Amino acid sequence: MKAKYLLIIATLLLTVSCQDFLNIRTEATMPSTGLDYSKTENIFLPVSAAYAKMRLAEGEAQNYVSVLEVPSDDAYKGSTVDDAPAVKEFDEFTYGPENIHIGYVWSIFYNIVSAANYAVESMDEFAKVITGEAALLQVKQCRAEARLIRAYAYFNLVRLFGSVPLIDRSMDSQELASKEVSSVADLYKFIYDDLDAGIQDMPESYAGMPGRYTKYTAMALKAKVALYNKDWNEAAKQADAIIATHKFSLEPNFRDAFSVEHENGPESLMEIQSSDMGQTSGAMPICYYGFIQGPKGGNEPMQGWGHKVPSDELIAFFDSRGDNIRKSVTLLERGSTTPDGDVIYNRCANPYYNGKVYVPSRYNTRSFNAYGLDHNMRIIRYADVLLIFAEAMANGATIASESGYTAEIALNEVRARAGLGATSATLDNIYDERRAELALEENRFFDLVRWGKAAEVLGSLGFTEGKNELFPIPANQRQLNSALPQNPGY
Repeated sequence: MKAKYLLIIATLLLTVSCQDFLNIRTEATMPSTGLDYSKTENIFLPVSAAYAKMRLAEGEAQNYVSVLEVPSDDAYKGSTVDDAPAVKEFDEFTYGPENIHIGYVWSIFYNIVSAANYAVESMDEFAKVITGEAALLQVKQCRAEARLIRAYAYFNLVRLFGSVPLIDRSMDSQELASKEVSSVADLYKFIYDDLDAGIQDMPESYAGMPGRYTKYTAMALKAKVALYNKDWNEAAKQADAIIATHKFSLEPNFRDAFSVEHENGPESLMEIQSSDMGQTSGAMPICYYGFIQGPKGGNEPMQGWGHKVPSDELIAFFDSRGDNIRKSVTLLERGSTTPDGDVIYNRCANPYYNGKVYVPSRYNTRSFNAYGLDHNMRIIRYADVLLIFAEAMANGATIASESGYTAEIALNEVRARAGLGATSATLDNIYDERRAELALEENRFFDLVRWGKAAEVLGSLGFTEGKNELFPIPANQRQLNSALPQNPGY
């Protein structure tokens, strides 16, 4: 079994009230058993519970990949023709406020917010009774850690829905049911503030705890948030500062950037941890992100639900560039045998699957729904940081680079790993590099929107300008909270 630290056990140790947002209940309700704030060994538990909320359960994973990737030109729904008809709506831009997957994605991220809010408030309680410099420092760091997790959730909410309610504390049912939305500008400011706390208060590492979020995670996430906010100087500044540390690097082998063996490796800045712990059954800290995308119609332990499959357009894009290294890793082909000796059977439903979540059969030890449970979700890789820096600089960022990098150096470092020659750092070249490098990692649709290219690229698929840049506010949430306006066009 692979050895790795997992921010896990909180679901067993601590129960946080994280039901569907606005399904009227008190936000961040205290656990019925109570939490002894005088004990230092309890400090991390609420933060661990927030991490646990980031791991996607089976249905959550389907909702996540359906909404965040399928609308792009890089992926189709996948699975069989008659399976998950509500997911097919994302291929064709026919979804509306009643789409169940959009409703669930809203809940996924607000449940993370709820758990993070509970953790922040718990740190305030610990600070009232805990003594000792080391313990108080831990409280401060854990508060910043929870705020980073909250920032991650709000970044996704603002990308998906635009203006949404800003819930930053415990609220009673009446407050929740009448909470108005905050502006996009205010939401970005809130996210910045949470991440600034992480940059200032979180450590550079935790001894014996790879995978736990650090100040560098906060810097990388802020760089990405700033990129989407078109705050070029801030995006370049944070990315450049990470590059200048020389603590991170690209995996020499592109395949290793997604392998089980190289999880939390030199390219990792933010991952969501998952493991079946080498067990065949029982409680496990697993995330179903890999399983949902596993081959449909294979044999255990090499089969999943087959969702979010690579599109013909993505394959043609790789071929047009001679981008063979990344193509071979990104595509898991029906009828092929992997380098680890696993057969992807010809009877599988789809011609291709997402190779970035491939997990060799030797790791898939669970007795049921075994595939991919040892796969960590890669949220931010160092390659993304390099491309953020390149794009921000190409857009006119005027920072004094600490790393000595230019947009060209950053761009071509990513290309070199893929076996491609150097090119100029034009915006179009950077856009293409983001597509090739980050394919099927839930970036493409949001990139097209922020570049103003979504209508041009996705119009033939059904994308409507002025409408589909955002997703509809879920109908059930508007029933619960009459203060929620609907997004334009829905």
